[in-house]
Amino acid sequence: MNKKEVSEIKKQFSAANCAITRICGCYVDYEKNIKMESKEAFLSLPEEEIFKYFEIFKKTLSGGIGKNVLNLNFSLKSEEAGSPHDFLLQLRDSKLQNDDLIKKFYNTVIENYRYEENYYIILIHGMYDIPGKSSDGQEMFDASEDVYEFILCSICPVSLSKPGLGYSTENNRMEDLIREWVVNKPDKGFLFPAFNDRNTDIHSALYYTKKSDDIQEEFIENVLGAPFPLSANVQKEKFKKIIEDTLDDKADSNVVKEIHNIISDMLEENKINSEALLFEKNDIRKIFEKADVPNDCMSRFDLIFEDIMGKSKVLSAENITDSKKLHIKSIDTELKVDTSALHKVSTKLVEGKKCIVIEVDDDIEVNGAIVQSFTEE
Repeated sequence: MNKKEVSEIKKQFSAANCAITRICGCYVDYEKNIKMESKEAFLSLPEEEIFKYFEIFKKTLSGGIGKNVLNLNFSLKSEEAGSPHDFLLQLRDSKLQNDDLIKKFYNTVIENYRYEENYYIILIHGMYDIPGKSSDGQEMFDASEDVYEFILCSICPVSLSKPGLGYSTENNRMEDLIREWVVNKPDKGFLFPAFNDRNTDIHSALYYTKKSDDIQEEFIENVLGAPFPLSANVQKEKFKKIIEDTLDDKADSNVVKEIHNIISDMLEENKINSEALLFEKNDIRKIFEKADVPNDCMSRFDLIFEDIMGKSKVLSAENITDSKKLHIKSIDTELKVDTSALHKVSTKLVEGKKCIVIEVDDDIEVNGAIVQSFTEE
């Protein structure tokens, strides 16, 4: 799913467009005991609760695509009868009316979700009449073509409210606040099936993780049954390794800087598109060649890429570089330079010592104090 498709589904989590038919909930304590279960028609809830749930569901589809929101694709083998994918289809088609399926789903989540405190599993069913679009891209709500039927799961940590003092209207005095168990923003979640090309795609799902470096492989494999994706941090580390191994003893700061500069420019150009900017092997090869990576280094690029990436063949541009800043780091020094000023940074040998040289147009500040004089070597 791209940004526009995610945004279209998020818009259904509102009073004006509500596509949710049913909601089920399961409260689990830190010992993995089910303390409470609920199921009801969504619009039968009090209005105040409905709006709070809307915020949770929107958050479950928020964040950077490829970072917090991951597109998962099922293989043919993972869609066989008796697979988690097959079970999710049954759960969706039941419209959350089958208590046995719901119970099985809760137990599967509890077995595979890693969290040491209390949490709340929320499961909803929805049906969205997809409006057609005119030739100029305008939605035609009276020309609905298909229905997108889906389930969305949000897993929210539950914690005690903070201790403190509060005003008691009954006693007209400041008193110790009664601490309550509060449902927080979701930590994990998923949308199934995916809404690709503005229609139902049972071969894909959308997965949400609050922390991009905590994807939880066993949850994806056992609850969703989809191949495990690389986290944003792992992608960044793999790309760094590809650069290092390809350049080897010919690593040059200007070449590395140019690689990231090229990717930053591509990200800037891609801002007008709703699709994430993804790189496969040949895309990375072209970037390296454009950055003037030496030919003898490029001769080993293919083997290095295959060895480091393994079965995962795609890297997200947003995950492998910072489009706004270049990070320069040594053992005891760390610099962050705006990408617009990359041309001012270079490395040189000064009196036999390796130095980072940054051209400065104006005065500089050291701990807030303006430095106006420079010593010429």
